[in-house]
Amino acid sequence: MELYYSFSALIVLAAIFSYVNIRFLKLPGTIGVMLIAMLVSITIRFLGHEYFPDTTKQFFTLFNSLDFNEILMGAMLNFLLFAGAMHVNFADLKDQKWPIATYATISVVLSAFIVSGLLYYAAGIFGFHIPYIYCLLFGTLISPTDPIVVLGVLKQAKVPKSIETKITGESLFNDGVAVVMFAVILQIAINPSLELSVPAISLLFLKEAGGGILLGLLLGLTASNTIKKIDDYKVTALITLSIVMGGFLVAKELHVSSPLAMVIAGLIIGNYGQKYAMNAETKDYLTKFWELIDEVMNAILFLFIGFELLLIDDLLDEILLGILTIFIVLLARTLSILIPVKSILRKNTYTRGSLIVMVWGGIRGGVSIALVLSMPNSEWKELLLEITYVVVLFSIVVQGLTVGKVAKKVLKDDSEEAREKEAFESSHL
Repeated sequence: MELYYSFSALIVLAAIFSYVNIRFLKLPGTIGVMLIAMLVSITIRFLGHEYFPDTTKQFFTLFNSLDFNEILMGAMLNFLLFAGAMHVNFADLKDQKWPIATYATISVVLSAFIVSGLLYYAAGIFGFHIPYIYCLLFGTLISPTDPIVVLGVLKQAKVPKSIETKITGESLFNDGVAVVMFAVILQIAINPSLELSVPAISLLFLKEAGGGILLGLLLGLTASNTIKKIDDYKVTALITLSIVMGGFLVAKELHVSSPLAMVIAGLIIGNYGQKYAMNAETKDYLTKFWELIDEVMNAILFLFIGFELLLIDDLLDEILLGILTIFIVLLARTLSILIPVKSILRKNTYTRGSLIVMVWGGIRGGVSIALVLSMPNSEWKELLLEITYVVVLFSIVVQGLTVGKVAKKVLKDDSEEAREKEAFESSHL
């Protein structure tokens, strides 16, 4: 019953905060809920013990009893990735397959090493002598863009389709790379004597990522072919629910990537399944069903992120290092996009504006917080949690609220520059 009470409290709070946001703040739903939760957290921390001690105690008990890492990485992420992937057009991903594959793999690794190197030296300036392996751990957990936040923000940002597809595709697939890399580096950090060779790491990645992709293919095709034999939207909804919940259990048992499995399964059901296995009524009901789940899960997730302030002892102690880390992460994001563009992806044309949107649209979120919370207790965990929270907060609020305006401005400048160049060339013919 304890779990039921906790979940009930979260749903009630999410409903209240969502109403307040829609009624008064009128911000994007997820960001509004997170900001309200943060304001409540700040009020509780500074005034709660004096003015409403019983409620404050209940809040701290509730959020200290919840395992954010297990809830997000073990449950919510699978629902959100599946729901997000269902609404992605596979043909769009196919058109951008090489940029997406590059950003989801090479760019993540590049970013992790750039962040770790810069943080290692920057931390020393502020008197924090963080071992390099922990800096690399931070670089790994902060480098993947968060699919949950990105999908939610890009719905309202109105960026060009090709750029939206690149950012969305990257965010859907880069979690698998980051989680495997994080797991390997964490083992080295915990056990310095552990030796992992390149072949061993490659085999681990192949098993996790490749196994997740194969499982997703199996789940998606099996579900689609099963749905094809019936004509009932209620049973179809149950089948897709079983794919997400049962698929996670299978992935956990096989030690393969459940995020990648959910992405692939969602893509297949949302494209092949809806096209060949469902009638118009089933397709309509299923789309609305998963849109509703997506909205509810997102509201709860951002409620969690806002209330994470209750779990941080003193954010002000490391605020300067956190602010500097924001610039480090943005620089690493820029280089991890720019280097492949100038080398591997030379055949793809990118304007200055599109590159700026790619950088600014790479938003971090709950996945980074979940990964840092999954670390065992150490003298560095609290510090990494605090700077992670600062970066995620900036990314969601500042980048999330401005990416649409940034895209409109820089892409307009691109168009004007192209017209001026064309006029100049015409006048010199």
